[in-house]
Amino acid sequence: MSEIRATVRLQFHRGFTLDDAAEWVGYYARLGISHVYASPLQMSRVGSPHGYDGTDPTRIDPELGGEAALERLVARLREHGMGLILDIVPNHVAVGGSQNPWWQDVLAWGRASPYAGFFDIDWHSPDPLLAGKLLLPFLGTPYADALHGGDLVLRHEPEAMDFHIAYHEHRFPLDPRRYGDILRLAEHTALWDLAPRFDALQRREDAYTAVAECRHALRQALADPAAGQALARALALFDGATRGGAIRLHDLLEQQAYRLAWWRTGADEINWRRFFDITELGGLRIERPEVFEAVHALPLRLVEQGWVDGLRVDHVDGLADPRGYCRRLRARLGECQKRRPPQAVRHVAIYVEKILAADETLHRDWGVDGTTGYELMNAISALQHDPAGAEPLRGLWRDVSGREPDFPAEVRLARREVLTTLLTSEFEACARALHAVARHALATRDITLAAVRRALTALVVHFPVYRTYADDGGRPELDAPFFDQAMAGARGELSPPDAEVLAWLERWLGGEAPADAGDAEERWLRQRAIVRFQQLTSPVAAKAVEDTAGYRSAALISRNDVGFDGEHFSHSPRWFHDANAWRARHFPHGLVATATHDHKRGEDVRARLAALSENAGGFATRVERWRDLAAPLRQALPDGSAPSPGDELILYQVLLGAWPPTLERHDTEAMRRFAERLAQWQQKALREAKLRTHWLWPDEAYESACRAYLEGLLASPALCRELEAAARELDLPGALNGLVQTALRLTVPGVPDLYQGGEFWDHSLVDPDNRRPVDHAARQAAQDRHLAPVTALESWQDGGVKQALIARLLALRHDWPELFRHGGYRELESAGDHGERLVGFLREHDGRQLLVAVPRLTAALLAGAERPQVSPSRWGDTRLRLPDRRDGAWQCALTGTTLRVTKEQVAAGELLSAFPVGIYLRDTQSQ
Repeated sequence: MSEIRATVRLQFHRGFTLDDAAEWVGYYARLGISHVYASPLQMSRVGSPHGYDGTDPTRIDPELGGEAALERLVARLREHGMGLILDIVPNHVAVGGSQNPWWQDVLAWGRASPYAGFFDIDWHSPDPLLAGKLLLPFLGTPYADALHGGDLVLRHEPEAMDFHIAYHEHRFPLDPRRYGDILRLAEHTALWDLAPRFDALQRREDAYTAVAECRHALRQALADPAAGQALARALALFDGATRGGAIRLHDLLEQQAYRLAWWRTGADEINWRRFFDITELGGLRIERPEVFEAVHALPLRLVEQGWVDGLRVDHVDGLADPRGYCRRLRARLGECQKRRPPQAVRHVAIYVEKILAADETLHRDWGVDGTTGYELMNAISALQHDPAGAEPLRGLWRDVSGREPDFPAEVRLARREVLTTLLTSEFEACARALHAVARHALATRDITLAAVRRALTALVVHFPVYRTYADDGGRPELDAPFFDQAMAGARGELSPPDAEVLAWLERWLGGEAPADAGDAEERWLRQRAIVRFQQLTSPVAAKAVEDTAGYRSAALISRNDVGFDGEHFSHSPRWFHDANAWRARHFPHGLVATATHDHKRGEDVRARLAALSENAGGFATRVERWRDLAAPLRQALPDGSAPSPGDELILYQVLLGAWPPTLERHDTEAMRRFAERLAQWQQKALREAKLRTHWLWPDEAYESACRAYLEGLLASPALCRELEAAARELDLPGALNGLVQTALRLTVPGVPDLYQGGEFWDHSLVDPDNRRPVDHAARQAAQDRHLAPVTALESWQDGGVKQALIARLLALRHDWPELFRHGGYRELESAGDHGERLVGFLREHDGRQLLVAVPRLTAALLAGAERPQVSPSRWGDTRLRLPDRRDGAWQCALTGTTLRVTKEQVAAGELLSAFPVGIYLRDTQSQ
């Protein structure tokens, strides 16, 4: 088995199973991929399109083919010398419905369930209606309406011999200790006699196991058809549509370990941790050893068997203690590695899905190999955006939308909104935890809960990162600058008394180590407050930055994506080089990606929009004309025009970015499909922005008007013709940017990750668009043509040139693995007429060198070109400076030709004469 050299991310679901993937292993092997990087394979909700809504982590999902199909896939991978990386989800599982056995058991038994400690539930809610109960906000209508409407139906399940409340797809099990409340209403002696036996369970400590005898007796009694008929009549007495039935059913529900509620109550009152604001996903307490072992038993066994060579940890920031979790996982993998087959990869990798804010780096004491690569997506995007376009595009945004192009300000506004709407219950839980710390000490007992809320709000609103990682030992030094930044921002908006409360919060949240607390209770209270705080700031950031501000502030929407730094429109080559050099020193084996299953816009959409930044003035002029031409398409609604000017401007950006080079406006069917994809994106974008419509309270009139506007644009001959012409201007620079980001992903330090289908141009939009089926047959057919990159460049529009480039560079990584795995990173200086448009670096290891030269900001240099390549003559005297003057021959990895270097500077025209990017090799020991 080869070490992890290059991965392909595949999205599994019932439409693309493990056996389906096995059919294409040969294709990926020939492409040069070493490992399939699978979306979650553990059992998830029936029909799940992604696997992040797991229901049973102890089994491979039968919809994907089960463990037998996984074994077949692994066997096929081994035949080709490949391996498997598995995505695992330790933070949460799917709840609600009826498919999660752990959750169902907790609903039935409450705190007596052995799985009660698996979920992050506050059994001591200050709400008297929730004392010892879970809030279940799964009802589509207010509780009374659901009850009296007969929507809550009491049913008996013969196979499991249990009783539950059925409600659409949900099944709310009843506590077996309350079955007597039902059986004593049955007009049958055997059932009547069983009621006291079930009642007695309420007084037995062994009720959880003793109930088996009671169920057995009930099964025997129901063997009598008369008993079954009597039970059916008894169940009918709980019909909520009748007055007596509603009273009985309500009384029965009041005895359960949960309280059913309208879904709108969830944001305000839910008393268990969710994944972000998604009530269908319940948080796990993975920090508890028994939970860790239960959730990881299957993936660890697969690692030990040699089936899995690496784990990708989803949403590591959602965990109570990411560092402790990763170190425990590394220790368990170390134990597994000792028992792995001799031919298996010796080092099992751990990749964490972690979004790093500006100037934030991954902690180096977690024992992980790196992140999943969002930071490289951001770095390449920032490198390809023209800094000169920033102010004109921000001015356009201000003039058109009426909103200031201040991304940090939009984030702060969004954070405040999220705290008071989507995540109110999580905020209140954190505030109460901090207030408990205050009440514990005489010095702070007079701090009120209201004051804690005000200080906490200000602190979270100004938090610059997803979270910090304080623990019993206090706040890590690496986190201190970010916490200090949040404190400074919060102080600026608080009154002096509240600023004093803020100072206490800083101490309690890791400024002082809980381990140094005066007594055990204070230590525990501080630990709990830290966990609540750090599990609050992460979802607040995700909802505020990615899912709100990213759709509200769009000087250029390509700079707003998952893991991106929206505050900075662009970054210099020096910044790019420094980031790569840091990765080479500290995380040389982490994943590097330019597309993921979570991206908002495909990598080549971003590449095209980056090119738009080079003609900001021209775009502004066009937008003004398009808005004038489209005025009849806008609708006047009571709360303003539809679409709003801001939504209109974002639509124009996405239209141009997602318009493929092969799409022609006269192709009616292709345009129809394009319009449908854009309409799906548009609805999601409008709701994410939360300005004129919302996921929780959609404005159908506004959404319909926006869709009509989109359809009108594409149906108008004049407008569509101009949109197509503008899109055509982005084809060449967009394609060149796409080839550059591909080359960089495959040559910078790290393990390149290919997102499914990304071998061709990727003009996808936000999910589910970016998870559409991949046409593997077309990609294999292109592969079978064995075109060299230079040859494929002639028909660049179909994307085959991108595939050819990937294949050639992956072959290079296969042939020179040590260079890419251990090679250092050195920036090469550029100079000359267009020095700022040329980026170069050197990778070196054991006498072998890789020279990479790529262009940036090339729209002007491509004028008059017929393909995405800058003519050598356009470069003038632009050149790269090499680190030494030794004569030598460099072999072009893309053409096989030789470049002879006789001086320390190499002309850009020579480096980029044969292909849009330059990749050169030499072995100094052989020269």
